Amino acid sequence: MKLLRHCTIAFAVLAFAASVHAQVATTRIVVGFPPGTGLDAMTRMIADRLSITLKQTHIVENRPGDASRIATEHVKNATADGATLLMTPFAPMVINPFLYSRLRYDPVTDFAPIAHVASFGFAFATGIQVPASSVAEYIAAVKNERRFGQYSSAGAGSLPHFFSLVFAREAGVEMVHVNYKGTAPALNDLAGGHIAAFIGTESDLKPMHVAGKIRVIATSGSHRSRAYPDIPTFSESGFRDLIGRGWYGLYAPAKTPAGTVERLSTSVLQVLSLPEVRGKLEAMGMEVTGLPPAQLSAIQKADSEKWGPVIRASGIRLEE
Repeated sequence: MKLLRHCTIAFAVLAFAASVHAQVATTRIVVGFPPGTGLDAMTRMIADRLSITLKQTHIVENRPGDASRIATEHVKNATADGATLLMTPFAPMVINPFLYSRLRYDPVTDFAPIAHVASFGFAFATGIQVPASSVAEYIAAVKNERRFGQYSSAGAGSLPHFFSLVFAREAGVEMVHVNYKGTAPALNDLAGGHIAAFIGTESDLKPMHVAGKIRVIATSGSHRSRAYPDIPTFSESGFRDLIGRGWYGLYAPAKTPAGTVERLSTSVLQVLSLPEVRGKLEAMGMEVTGLPPAQLSAIQKADSEKWGPVIRASGIRLEE
Protein backbone atom coordinates (compact mmCIF):
# COMPACT_ATOMS: atom_id res chain seq x y z
CA MET A 1 0.00 0.00 0.00
CA LYS A 2 2.89 2.34 0.86
CA LEU A 3 4.42 1.65 -2.53
CA LEU A 4 1.10 2.37 -4.22
CA ARG A 5 0.70 5.57 -2.21
CA HIS A 6 4.21 6.71 -3.13
CA CYS A 7 3.56 5.91 -6.78
CA THR A 8 0.30 7.84 -6.67
CA ILE A 9 2.04 10.87 -5.15
CA ALA A 10 4.87 10.61 -7.68
CA PHE A 11 2.46 10.49 -10.60
CA ALA A 12 0.56 13.48 -9.16
CA VAL A 13 3.78 15.49 -8.88
CA LEU A 14 4.77 14.57 -12.43
CA ALA A 15 1.32 15.47 -13.70
CA PHE A 16 1.50 18.84 -11.94
CA ALA A 17 4.96 19.50 -13.33
CA ALA A 18 3.79 18.58 -16.81
CA SER A 19 0.84 20.93 -16.42
CA VAL A 20 3.07 23.81 -15.35
CA HIS A 21 5.48 23.07 -18.21
CA ALA A 22 2.59 23.02 -20.69
CA GLN A 23 1.50 26.44 -19.48
CA VAL A 24 4.91 28.06 -19.97
CA ALA A 25 5.78 26.02 -23.08
CA THR A 26 3.54 28.24 -25.21
CA THR A 27 4.63 31.82 -25.78
CA ARG A 28 1.94 34.26 -26.86
CA ILE A 29 2.94 37.24 -28.97
CA VAL A 30 0.18 39.80 -28.57
CA VAL A 31 -0.69 42.16 -31.44
CA GLY A 32 -3.00 45.13 -30.95
CA PHE A 33 -4.56 44.87 -34.41
CA PRO A 34 -6.75 42.30 -36.20
CA PRO A 35 -5.42 39.67 -38.60
CA GLY A 36 -4.80 40.81 -42.15
CA THR A 37 -2.30 43.61 -41.53
CA GLY A 38 1.38 43.66 -42.42
CA LEU A 39 2.19 43.68 -38.70
CA ASP A 40 0.12 40.54 -38.15
CA ALA A 41 1.70 38.74 -41.12
CA MET A 42 5.20 39.68 -39.97
CA THR A 43 4.53 38.54 -36.40
CA ARG A 44 3.16 35.18 -37.54
CA MET A 45 6.21 34.63 -39.73
CA ILE A 46 8.52 35.34 -36.79
CA ALA A 47 6.43 33.24 -34.39
CA ASP A 48 6.61 30.23 -36.71
CA ARG A 49 10.38 30.50 -36.95
CA LEU A 50 10.79 30.97 -33.20
CA SER A 51 8.77 27.82 -32.59
CA ILE A 52 11.41 25.91 -34.57
CA THR A 53 14.43 27.74 -33.17
CA LEU A 54 13.43 27.53 -29.51
CA LYS A 55 11.55 24.22 -29.80
CA GLN A 56 8.65 25.90 -28.07
CA THR A 57 5.25 26.85 -29.43
CA HIS A 58 4.83 30.53 -30.29
CA ILE A 59 1.39 31.78 -31.26
CA VAL A 60 0.01 35.18 -32.22
CA GLU A 61 -2.85 36.54 -30.15
CA ASN A 62 -4.78 39.45 -31.66
CA ARG A 63 -6.23 41.90 -29.13
CA PRO A 64 -7.34 44.83 -31.29
CA GLY A 65 -8.94 48.08 -30.23
CA ASP A 66 -8.48 51.32 -28.33
CA ALA A 67 -5.41 52.46 -30.30
CA SER A 68 -3.60 49.25 -29.30
CA ARG A 69 -3.96 50.16 -25.62
CA ILE A 70 -5.90 46.95 -24.89
CA ALA A 71 -3.02 44.79 -26.09
CA THR A 72 -0.37 46.97 -24.46
CA GLU A 73 -2.07 46.96 -21.07
CA HIS A 74 -2.62 43.21 -21.30
CA VAL A 75 1.09 42.54 -21.73
CA LYS A 76 1.99 45.06 -19.05
CA ASN A 77 -0.13 43.10 -16.57
CA ALA A 78 1.06 39.65 -17.69
CA THR A 79 3.41 37.48 -15.65
CA ALA A 80 7.00 38.51 -16.32
CA ASP A 81 8.26 35.07 -17.36
CA GLY A 82 8.69 35.49 -21.12
CA ALA A 83 5.45 33.66 -21.93
CA THR A 84 3.59 36.82 -23.01
CA LEU A 85 5.19 39.32 -25.38
CA LEU A 86 4.04 42.42 -27.26
CA MET A 87 4.78 43.06 -30.94
CA THR A 88 3.84 46.67 -31.51
CA PRO A 89 4.28 49.59 -33.85
CA PHE A 90 5.97 52.52 -32.22
CA ALA A 91 2.86 54.67 -31.68
CA PRO A 92 1.75 53.00 -28.39
CA MET A 93 5.28 53.49 -27.04
CA VAL A 94 6.04 56.92 -28.49
CA ILE A 95 2.91 58.77 -29.65
CA ASN A 96 0.22 57.72 -27.17
CA PRO A 97 1.88 59.25 -24.08
CA PHE A 98 1.68 62.69 -25.71
CA LEU A 99 -1.61 62.28 -27.56
CA TYR A 100 -3.81 60.83 -24.80
CA SER A 101 -4.58 62.66 -21.57
CA ARG A 102 -4.37 59.44 -19.55
CA LEU A 103 -2.64 56.12 -20.11
CA ARG A 104 -2.75 53.04 -17.89
CA TYR A 105 0.80 52.08 -18.77
CA ASP A 106 4.24 53.68 -18.89
CA PRO A 107 6.12 52.76 -22.08
CA VAL A 108 9.49 53.02 -20.33
CA THR A 109 9.00 51.52 -16.87
CA ASP A 110 6.35 48.87 -17.65
CA PHE A 111 8.20 47.03 -20.44
CA ALA A 112 11.49 45.30 -21.18
CA PRO A 113 12.69 45.87 -24.78
CA ILE A 114 13.63 42.70 -26.69
CA ALA A 115 14.29 43.68 -30.30
CA HIS A 116 13.80 46.45 -32.84
CA VAL A 117 12.39 44.38 -35.69
CA ALA A 118 11.73 46.56 -38.73
CA SER A 119 10.98 50.08 -39.91
CA PHE A 120 8.38 51.22 -42.40
CA GLY A 121 6.87 54.24 -44.09
CA PHE A 122 3.30 55.49 -44.38
CA ALA A 123 1.20 56.12 -47.45
CA PHE A 124 -1.86 58.26 -48.09
CA ALA A 125 -4.42 56.85 -50.50
CA THR A 126 -7.77 57.88 -51.94
CA GLY A 127 -10.56 55.84 -53.41
CA ILE A 128 -10.66 55.80 -57.20
CA GLN A 129 -13.98 57.70 -57.06
CA VAL A 130 -12.16 60.75 -55.67
CA PRO A 131 -11.08 63.09 -58.50
CA ALA A 132 -7.49 63.39 -57.26
CA SER A 133 -4.14 61.99 -58.33
CA SER A 134 -2.09 64.35 -56.14
CA VAL A 135 -2.27 65.94 -52.70
CA ALA A 136 -3.16 69.32 -54.20
CA GLU A 137 -6.01 67.80 -56.19
CA TYR A 138 -7.25 65.97 -53.09
CA ILE A 139 -7.35 69.23 -51.10
CA ALA A 140 -9.31 70.86 -53.91
CA ALA A 141 -11.72 67.92 -54.02
CA VAL A 142 -12.38 68.13 -50.26
CA LYS A 143 -12.98 71.87 -50.46
CA ASN A 144 -15.41 71.28 -53.29
CA GLU A 145 -17.21 68.30 -51.68
CA ARG A 146 -16.95 67.76 -47.92
CA ARG A 147 -17.75 64.04 -48.25
CA PHE A 148 -14.27 63.51 -49.66
CA GLY A 149 -12.92 64.50 -46.23
CA GLN A 150 -14.13 61.25 -44.67
CA TYR A 151 -11.09 59.08 -44.07
CA SER A 152 -9.69 56.37 -41.84
CA SER A 153 -6.24 55.45 -40.55
CA ALA A 154 -4.29 52.59 -39.02
CA GLY A 155 -6.01 53.48 -35.74
CA ALA A 156 -6.94 56.38 -33.51
CA GLY A 157 -3.78 57.61 -31.83
CA SER A 158 -1.46 56.12 -34.44
CA LEU A 159 1.15 58.26 -36.17
CA PRO A 160 -0.88 58.13 -39.42
CA HIS A 161 -3.86 59.52 -37.49
CA PHE A 162 -1.67 62.30 -36.11
CA PHE A 163 -0.27 62.95 -39.61
CA SER A 164 -3.79 63.34 -40.96
CA LEU A 165 -4.79 65.77 -38.19
CA VAL A 166 -1.79 67.99 -38.90
CA PHE A 167 -2.32 67.64 -42.66
CA ALA A 168 -5.97 68.72 -42.42
CA ARG A 169 -5.07 71.72 -40.27
CA GLU A 170 -2.24 72.89 -42.54
CA ALA A 171 -4.27 72.26 -45.70
CA GLY A 172 -7.22 74.20 -44.32
CA VAL A 173 -9.72 71.42 -44.95
CA GLU A 174 -12.19 69.63 -42.71
CA MET A 175 -11.51 65.91 -42.44
CA VAL A 176 -13.59 63.46 -40.40
CA HIS A 177 -11.91 60.36 -39.00
CA VAL A 178 -14.02 57.19 -39.34
CA ASN A 179 -13.03 54.45 -36.89
CA TYR A 180 -12.84 50.85 -38.06
CA LYS A 181 -12.02 47.63 -36.25
CA GLY A 182 -8.88 47.07 -38.26
CA THR A 183 -7.15 48.08 -41.46
CA ALA A 184 -8.70 45.39 -43.69
CA PRO A 185 -12.35 46.54 -43.36
CA ALA A 186 -11.29 50.18 -43.75
CA LEU A 187 -9.43 49.41 -46.98
CA ASN A 188 -12.38 47.40 -48.27
CA ASP A 189 -14.63 50.41 -47.69
CA LEU A 190 -12.05 52.69 -49.32
CA ALA A 191 -12.07 50.48 -52.41
CA GLY A 192 -15.88 50.34 -52.26
CA GLY A 193 -16.27 54.11 -52.15
CA HIS A 194 -17.72 54.28 -48.64
CA ILE A 195 -14.86 56.45 -47.37
CA ALA A 196 -12.68 58.76 -49.44
CA ALA A 197 -9.17 58.32 -48.04
CA PHE A 198 -6.92 56.25 -45.82
CA ILE A 199 -3.46 56.70 -44.34
CA GLY A 200 -1.52 53.70 -43.08
CA THR A 201 1.62 51.64 -43.52
CA GLU A 202 2.97 51.31 -47.05
CA SER A 203 2.82 47.52 -46.87
CA ASP A 204 -0.89 47.50 -46.02
CA LEU A 205 -1.84 49.73 -48.95
CA LYS A 206 0.41 48.30 -51.65
CA PRO A 207 -1.67 45.27 -52.80
CA MET A 208 -4.79 47.34 -53.49
CA HIS A 209 -2.76 50.16 -55.03
CA VAL A 210 -1.05 47.74 -57.42
CA ALA A 211 -4.43 46.19 -58.26
CA GLY A 212 -5.82 49.64 -59.12
CA LYS A 213 -8.51 49.48 -56.43
CA ILE A 214 -7.17 52.52 -54.55
CA ARG A 215 -4.76 55.33 -55.45
CA VAL A 216 -1.71 56.18 -53.29
CA ILE A 217 -0.91 59.90 -53.72
CA ALA A 218 1.76 60.57 -51.06
CA THR A 219 4.25 58.85 -48.76
CA SER A 220 5.74 60.01 -45.48
CA GLY A 221 9.50 59.58 -45.83
CA SER A 222 12.22 62.17 -46.29
CA HIS A 223 12.75 60.70 -49.74
CA ARG A 224 10.64 58.63 -52.10
CA SER A 225 9.76 55.10 -51.04
CA ARG A 226 11.28 52.11 -52.79
CA ALA A 227 7.79 50.59 -52.71
CA TYR A 228 6.29 53.66 -54.45
CA PRO A 229 9.11 55.25 -56.48
CA ASP A 230 6.69 57.22 -58.68
CA ILE A 231 4.72 58.72 -55.76
CA PRO A 232 5.87 62.04 -54.23
CA THR A 233 6.33 62.50 -50.49
CA PHE A 234 4.22 64.81 -48.34
CA SER A 235 7.27 67.07 -48.19
CA GLU A 236 7.47 67.23 -51.99
CA SER A 237 3.74 67.98 -52.00
CA GLY A 238 4.15 71.13 -49.92
CA PHE A 239 3.96 69.76 -46.37
CA ARG A 240 7.56 70.03 -45.26
CA ASP A 241 7.04 68.91 -41.65
CA LEU A 242 5.09 65.73 -42.47
CA ILE A 243 8.10 63.45 -42.48
CA GLY A 244 8.47 60.27 -40.48
CA ARG A 245 8.82 56.52 -40.45
CA GLY A 246 7.46 54.02 -38.00
CA TRP A 247 8.94 50.85 -36.58
CA TYR A 248 7.96 47.58 -34.99
CA GLY A 249 9.41 46.46 -31.68
CA LEU A 250 9.11 43.36 -29.51
CA TYR A 251 8.67 43.83 -25.76
CA ALA A 252 8.19 41.75 -22.62
CA PRO A 253 6.64 42.88 -19.32
CA ALA A 254 8.98 44.77 -17.02
CA LYS A 255 10.94 42.60 -14.56
CA THR A 256 11.22 39.76 -17.05
CA PRO A 257 14.53 38.03 -16.08
CA ALA A 258 17.53 39.38 -17.97
CA GLY A 259 18.47 35.87 -19.11
CA THR A 260 15.03 35.37 -20.64
CA VAL A 261 15.20 38.71 -22.44
CA GLU A 262 18.65 37.89 -23.80
CA ARG A 263 17.54 34.44 -24.98
CA LEU A 264 14.50 35.86 -26.75
CA SER A 265 16.44 38.73 -28.28
CA THR A 266 19.18 36.45 -29.62
CA SER A 267 16.58 34.11 -31.15
CA VAL A 268 14.58 36.92 -32.78
CA LEU A 269 17.71 38.48 -34.28
CA GLN A 270 18.70 35.07 -35.65
CA VAL A 271 15.28 34.69 -37.28
CA LEU A 272 15.51 38.19 -38.81
CA SER A 273 18.92 37.39 -40.27
CA LEU A 274 17.51 34.52 -42.36
CA PRO A 275 17.53 35.51 -46.08
CA GLU A 276 14.06 34.01 -46.62
CA VAL A 277 12.54 36.03 -43.76
CA ARG A 278 14.30 39.25 -44.77
CA GLY A 279 13.23 38.78 -48.37
CA LYS A 280 9.57 38.29 -47.50
CA LEU A 281 9.48 41.28 -45.15
CA GLU A 282 11.23 43.53 -47.65
CA ALA A 283 8.73 42.46 -50.30
CA MET A 284 6.02 43.67 -47.92
CA GLY A 285 7.63 47.13 -47.85
CA MET A 286 9.49 46.79 -44.55
CA GLU A 287 13.14 47.48 -43.84
CA VAL A 288 14.43 44.74 -41.54
CA THR A 289 16.55 46.22 -38.74
CA GLY A 290 17.15 43.42 -36.22
CA LEU A 291 18.54 45.54 -33.38
CA PRO A 292 19.09 44.41 -29.75
CA PRO A 293 17.31 45.71 -26.62
CA ALA A 294 19.64 48.64 -25.89
CA GLN A 295 19.21 50.05 -29.38
CA LEU A 296 15.43 49.62 -29.30
CA SER A 297 15.40 51.55 -26.02
CA ALA A 298 17.60 54.30 -27.49
CA ILE A 299 15.45 54.63 -30.64
CA GLN A 300 12.28 54.78 -28.54
CA LYS A 301 13.79 57.55 -26.41
CA ALA A 302 15.01 59.51 -29.44
CA ASP A 303 11.60 59.31 -31.16
CA SER A 304 9.83 60.41 -27.98
CA GLU A 305 12.12 63.45 -27.85
CA LYS A 306 11.45 64.12 -31.54
CA TRP A 307 7.66 63.73 -31.64
CA GLY A 308 6.74 64.90 -28.13
CA PRO A 309 7.37 68.61 -28.81
CA VAL A 310 5.68 68.35 -32.23
CA ILE A 311 2.51 66.84 -30.73
CA ARG A 312 2.48 69.31 -27.84
CA ALA A 313 2.91 72.24 -30.25
CA SER A 314 0.02 70.96 -32.37
CA GLY A 315 -2.34 71.23 -29.42
CA ILE A 316 -3.92 67.93 -30.44
CA ARG A 317 -5.07 65.77 -27.51
CA LEU A 318 -7.37 62.73 -27.48
CA GLU A 319 -9.53 61.82 -24.52
CA GLU A 320 -10.23 58.35 -23.13
